[in-house]
Amino acid sequence: MAGKRDNWGSRLGIIMAVAGSAIGLGNFLRFPAKAATNGGGAFIIPYLVALFLLGIPLMWIEWTLGRYGGGFEHGTAPGIFHSVWKKNRFIKYFGVIGIFGPLVIFIYYSYIESWTMAYSFFALLGKYSAIHDQAGMQSFLRGFQGIEKNSYFNGLHVAYIFFLLTFIINISVIYYGIKGGIERLCKIAMPLLFICAFALMIRVLTLGAPNPLHPGWNISNGMGYLWNPDFSALKSAKVWLEAAGQIFFTLSVGIGVILTYASYLKKTDDVALSGLTAASTNEFAEVILGGSIVIPAAFVFFGPVDIQSIAQSGVFNLGFVTMPLVLNQLPWPEIFGFLWFFLLFLAGVTSSVSLAQPAVAFIEDEFNISRKKAVFIFGAVSFILCQPAIFFLKNGVVDELDFWGGSFFLVLFATIETILFAWVFGMENAWDEIHKGADMRIPKVYKFIIKYITPLFLFFILGMWTWQQMIPVALMKYVNPADRPYVLATRIALVLIFATLGVLVKIAWSRKKVHPARKPA
Repeated sequence: MAGKRDNWGSRLGIIMAVAGSAIGLGNFLRFPAKAATNGGGAFIIPYLVALFLLGIPLMWIEWTLGRYGGGFEHGTAPGIFHSVWKKNRFIKYFGVIGIFGPLVIFIYYSYIESWTMAYSFFALLGKYSAIHDQAGMQSFLRGFQGIEKNSYFNGLHVAYIFFLLTFIINISVIYYGIKGGIERLCKIAMPLLFICAFALMIRVLTLGAPNPLHPGWNISNGMGYLWNPDFSALKSAKVWLEAAGQIFFTLSVGIGVILTYASYLKKTDDVALSGLTAASTNEFAEVILGGSIVIPAAFVFFGPVDIQSIAQSGVFNLGFVTMPLVLNQLPWPEIFGFLWFFLLFLAGVTSSVSLAQPAVAFIEDEFNISRKKAVFIFGAVSFILCQPAIFFLKNGVVDELDFWGGSFFLVLFATIETILFAWVFGMENAWDEIHKGADMRIPKVYKFIIKYITPLFLFFILGMWTWQQMIPVALMKYVNPADRPYVLATRIALVLIFATLGVLVKIAWSRKKVHPARKPA
């Protein structure tokens, strides 16, 4: 090895890092939007079912597989999968998804993350304080994104400067390693994130009815809009798929990040309670905090008619159009605007550094390259790959990257690792591995759930997503004809990235000296 493998400095550090990876923009934007548009409180029923039958089992699977593979000095899915199933010389190539997915998400997520940094400054400077309608705020956002030229912005140069700053922050954190970079960041960022979220939640919950003509537009009815159940929605397969999809997003399972983070654990480090604690922290941030800010606040100011279209308008509009308008109508809008966007930035940066780590760990572990060189290689390559998402945002490039990297391959990867864990490694071996050094006993019912229910759930989701979404997406049915060349070029680029990673895996294994597999540390 180029040097001793890094490790976590404390148990709190790994819990904060995994929670930081999971707590992202989706907790405060995607979850309330999905809940509000899929039956409100009824959405929580399939959401909780998916959490207990899909999310928590996958979380334990990834923590355990990651720690196991780390004992063989493998920090990414190709090596970890190979450690579990040594007799199969192809399994490591399925693990390529665990590097590909995070890389694809990183190259557009880091750009979106930079918007939150920019808007933090815009809020403090009052740059959008004079805007009081949806059309004006949308024009402000589109000008910032370079989609249109207007009185607010004349090109992409402002957005690009903030992207460069955000990218440098990400690479700097990764450069200083697991303990000195990621753990240190998360120990600072996570408490700050919760302070901002609590301040905003308290302010929202203490809102009165600001419009005397509409006394029903109050926080109580706003919370009711989000949480009052519409049980007829449970009959819709779409609601169940949306809930399961949200679990993937919110817990960062099926990506490969938790595998990598857990690979830096010692063999006797607990994964059962630590994993559950990290997942619980994320759920608190999403359900309690995320569910108490955006939609209830928007209801108070826009009412029950407009709130439906607002909830369906997408996470960008919720975060960068609706919330600034709401906060502009409060006392001290600059302060609350800053808290909102700084909260999103903290959520974004703790997630984006985790997305970068699998690729860096792969270069380090499988090519015996020092971390500094690995980070330099990753930084140079990912910077180039980020450019299409920046300059061709309006042409559907980000949507395409998000579907393949952030949706389809998550479910596919989760299915593969579950089968590998429960059926190849074997449920008895897996159960023993989970409980090594464990500070809690997992209920035995989860042996049955992990072996049978979780895989069946995943096969169902994969089949339904393939039928409902992948086929129309593959045929570009929803793509503007003018944008199809950009989408096609993006797909070609994704195939090349995946193929390159596959070749790198082959090269890495061909370079390894022939020697008996070392027992885990």
